[in-house]
Amino acid sequence: MSFISMVLVVLVALEFFYIMYLETFATTSAATSRVFNMTRESLADKSLNTLFKNQGIYNGLIGVGLLYSVFFATASLEISRLILLYIIFVALYGSFTSDKKIIFTQGGLAILALVSTFF
Repeated sequence: MSFISMVLVVLVALEFFYIMYLETFATTSAATSRVFNMTRESLADKSLNTLFKNQGIYNGLIGVGLLYSVFFATASLEISRLILLYIIFVALYGSFTSDKKIIFTQGGLAILALVSTFF
């Protein structure tokens, strides 16, 4: 994998760690409210708060998987591509079912990273 691809994949991992932070640790913050376009009051709802924290752990594990693929895996390219494709498909689903911008906000960097792995 090229150095540029490695940097882009690490940036995607950092993006997902930030999403994890928002969803798991700063669930009711102004930043989380702004990013997810939800009121702080609705984010404080116990059921929604629990769902956000759970989802945050999944996003953190995506970040861990990407870092593993870059720094430890013997099949680095294949694992990176698999996880990046997963991110892109989830972003596509989100853009169809929730907000059209998700393909760019959540999937944009992953798309760039994936494309870079082919050069």
